[in-house]
Amino acid sequence: MYENQDDIGNVLTQLFEHSDILITKLVPELFQSIQNIPLESTDPTNALIERAIAIIHAWNAHEQAKFITAHPRIGEVKQLSALSAKEQSGGLSATTRSETPPEVLKRLEHLNACYEHVYTGLRYITFVNGRTRATIAREMEDKLQLGHPLESYPDGPPLNEPVAGSLECVAKNSEDWLNELKRAVNDVGKIAKSRQKSLRL
Repeated sequence: MYENQDDIGNVLTQLFEHSDILITKLVPELFQSIQNIPLESTDPTNALIERAIAIIHAWNAHEQAKFITAHPRIGEVKQLSALSAKEQSGGLSATTRSETPPEVLKRLEHLNACYEHVYTGLRYITFVNGRTRATIAREMEDKLQLGHPLESYPDGPPLNEPVAGSLECVAKNSEDWLNELKRAVNDVGKIAKSRQKSLRL
């Protein structure tokens, strides 16, 4: 199993999100790694994910950041893969999921802008694990030490406050920035393992 780069690329594109760096860097490095040390045989796809995440962690910060930004932003509704759409809707299928309230999408759009200002070059990645977008919005607010205006909507503070540019930036490549990058890569691995189960790979 996983004896050539095409097989690895096809599986990783389902488990992760498609990106140039996945195809041009991760797949060949993973293939070479498997040639040197074969995957554990009882659950080779799980072993493939763990090997891939270990390889990504060994990349430089720029390459790791390029990899995680292939994942869609939380709250995006256009051009999502079927798996991303299901994950962001709380794990429900297209026929059973309910629409996310527009105020939640508006808040998430603003929170993404705030996060990407504070953590320049990164994108907020989290293992949704069946949670709603409103729950993720609160998680992002806590990460950024912001208030929770959705809890008092529409009578509370505006959903687009504070101004993203007013927030203090975390220095790129600082310990805090690198820790956030590491957390994001690890959550990509958790997402991949969840997808493995749902796809029965």
